[in-house]
Amino acid sequence: MSESVDCVVIGAGVVGLACGAALAAVGREVLVLERESGIGSETSSRNSEVIHAGIYYRPDSLKARLCREGKNRLYDYCLARGVPYKQLGKMIVATSEDHLGDLEAIHGRAGENGVNDLAFLSGPDACAMEPALACTGALYSPSTGIIDSRAFMQALEADLTSYGGRVVLNAPVQAGFTHDDGIRLVIGGKEPTELRARTVINCAGLHAPAFAASIIGLAREYVPAAFYAKGQYYRMAGGAPFSHLVYPVPPDGGLGIHLTLDLAGQARFGPDVQWISHIDYGFDDSRREAFIAAIRAYYPALEPDRIQPDYTGIRPKLAGAGGGEQDFRVDGEAVHGVPGLVNLFGIESPGLTASLAIANYVKQLVGA
Repeated sequence: MSESVDCVVIGAGVVGLACGAALAAVGREVLVLERESGIGSETSSRNSEVIHAGIYYRPDSLKARLCREGKNRLYDYCLARGVPYKQLGKMIVATSEDHLGDLEAIHGRAGENGVNDLAFLSGPDACAMEPALACTGALYSPSTGIIDSRAFMQALEADLTSYGGRVVLNAPVQAGFTHDDGIRLVIGGKEPTELRARTVINCAGLHAPAFAASIIGLAREYVPAAFYAKGQYYRMAGGAPFSHLVYPVPPDGGLGIHLTLDLAGQARFGPDVQWISHIDYGFDDSRREAFIAAIRAYYPALEPDRIQPDYTGIRPKLAGAGGGEQDFRVDGEAVHGVPGLVNLFGIESPGLTASLAIANYVKQLVGA
């Protein structure tokens, strides 16, 4: 006989924790099940920790809407809960005359997304703001910032707990079976068990398609293929050469090898884009020269021996190289026909920024 619970969230990354806290706050009984030994150990802790303004995304997309809403919610949350953050601002730079037209296109898309605070900077004006910078022009985004993602997730877990919810670690969900009165979940780990839940929110990130594929009763046509885009980050020893975030015009598959700062002021560069067939966090230092060349396009004074390998992250993608812009997928019963099930697929950047807005969207989908 399976134990019954009202709501199970699969995955204790930032989006899973936000969904769990939002549902618990309105009186739902919530368990968040995490396969790893700690919260947020994959995508949520292996990114640039940037609070995005919502500039780049297709105007009618979930990414655009939820990033814009999520940014506002996130800044308010940080203030209310004492989560460390800084609204540093970001410069999107053109490193040749050929890229100035790209800045115009980015500015136009930002306006369509309701991001109306971007300012054009000439090359000299941009370099006056950042003397180490080399560019022919830039867009300045004053509402872009950085956050302590670990402190944010800890605050969400504390919220969840305060509302009576719970995170269970080392609890990999291996399969699901749909029934008239809910979804039966098979959970592995050291103490295998089964749970029957009225509502299941699949926030498993990189593993979300695999879990969805294991659900007996969910048609295969509603399970996307998983694609993985790996990115590496190098940290910079010594003082940071910039006081703002610096991004090149974005290439296919990511936002380019950009410079970000952490809350202690240390600079790091990344990520690049490597399409991989399986989850592998190994660092490949042979890519150093490509990094150096990309960084020197906007920071020509870079001393190569000042950058050292830092960490890697993997973006959960819904298409491979050349697959074009892909939106978040948040599939509820209206999409796949399974009562009580919500699958979240392709929650890559700006998932951290959008997390609180995604949680509100999911809460509405399940009628909470």
